[in-house]
Amino acid sequence: MAQNNNRLGNEERDQYFEDRAGTDKAHFHVVPHEQEGWAVKKEGEDEPAHTTGSKSEAVKEANRMAEEAGTMAIIHNEHGRIEEQHNYEN
Repeated sequence: MAQNNNRLGNEERDQYFEDRAGTDKAHFHVVPHEQEGWAVKKEGEDEPAHTTGSKSEAVKEANRMAEEAGTMAIIHNEHGRIEEQHNYEN
């Protein structure tokens, strides 16, 4: 039963992200990047909006982009887990 509930939760989560992807409500994620070190990715976009060797620079850029868009910057650690979120939604 728990496994079935988890599957439903994953489907709802996936739909939530799909509905926001590529819209003005899309969030900016700071994530590890294989080639550059760190990347800022906008939900729904395949290519990073920004890459850098410095996580702090990626966070700064994600915050700038999220504030300008009135959305959120979501910061992940080197394992891909969310560390913090910065909300700029109106």
